Amino acid sequence: MNKKIGFALFVTAVLLTGCAPRTAPIQNVSQTVGQSYSDEQMKQAIVQAGAANHWVMTPAGPGVMNGHLAERGHTADIRVNYTANSYQIQYVSSQNLKAGSGQIHRNYNRWIQNLSQGIQTRLAVEAAK
Repeated sequence: MNKKIGFALFVTAVLLTGCAPRTAPIQNVSQTVGQSYSDEQMKQAIVQAGAANHWVMTPAGPGVMNGHLAERGHTADIRVNYTANSYQIQYVSSQNLKAGSGQIHRNYNRWIQNLSQGIQTRLAVEAAK
């Protein structure tokens, strides 16, 4: 009897371990950069980083870009506000990413971090010119 209970507890533990939460708090990025860039330099860094990470970036006014990502049936929309020495990436909406109550599928946060790192890399290349 004890072996059956021990086995049942082991199976339950294994199943629960495989059910790690797939959602996390929505991360918005607010990043200050080391130097000032022109409006065009910031815009190009955002567009290029977006394209490299599968985001479609479209201008939405001075200092504002909208981003759209479609990956395997999931979509995400963001707004990127930028100035000469900073940018902010803000969540707007999504589909099939389990968004609700400030939570979203953890892949969204990875996509946003990759986009932010790409922007910083392109700005660093621009600064080295």
